[in-house]
Amino acid sequence: MTPSTIGSINKLPEAEKRRLYARVIPRSLLERFHLPASDSQRIQNFLKFKFAPNASDVELSLFHEERFPDPILYGHLTDTLNGQIHILLYILNDPDSPRFNVDRMPDGAATKFGTLRRNLEAEAGALVAGLVPGQVRRGLRMLPAAMAAFETFVRDLGHDIYFVEPLYYHNAVIFERYGFAYQEGRRFMERIQNGFSPDGDLESKLDGAHPFRQPGAGASIRLRSWAIHDGILGEPFTHVTMYKRIGKSAGVDTCPDVAW
Repeated sequence: MTPSTIGSINKLPEAEKRRLYARVIPRSLLERFHLPASDSQRIQNFLKFKFAPNASDVELSLFHEERFPDPILYGHLTDTLNGQIHILLYILNDPDSPRFNVDRMPDGAATKFGTLRRNLEAEAGALVAGLVPGQVRRGLRMLPAAMAAFETFVRDLGHDIYFVEPLYYHNAVIFERYGFAYQEGRRFMERIQNGFSPDGDLESKLDGAHPFRQPGAGASIRLRSWAIHDGILGEPFTHVTMYKRIGKSAGVDTCPDVAW
């Protein structure tokens, strides 16, 4: 029988697990970095997994070089309570771009991408360089290809819907623009939009007192996200879950006409 969940894939023999999970890698990503095909034995030198036979989640890391510190693709997938596929984290890194250590403190302690603690100096550098919260490097601008590969993977498991948990405000907006809808959090997003309106309570807090709260930031998705990451809401950006139906767009837009 064809497995339909992460948990059921994890019970398969090692080679079969690797073969199935490698399907989430877009071919164009392999071609861009001259990597072996995803079904090649040589790809094992670049593709790392964390998957236990009794686990309902998997972590996938694809490197363009064997000893490079950051993967070009990282994914953490799990099952929902009713057996749907849920993306906990998905990252595409450009290895040729500068690195900002927003994921660790100067003493090496993990920040969980700034959600547990913050390396403010690294974040300030990332902000100036045009990055968004949580990014250690510039992205690869390959999300359409990555989404197409992932939707094929989900469809092959027998599903017509999958879920994602955006870690930051800008993630949620990007997912909206790629056709996702909200299972939870749409009112929260609309509240943020109202807050950054000309007379909103968040707009008035963009006073320039902090590098992440510059006046005019409400007109930019990226700069809004930095202000929210900096605590302008008075609460963390949490309890937002989105879903996408394969091949369909929900047409949701909680921040119309706001530039990146």
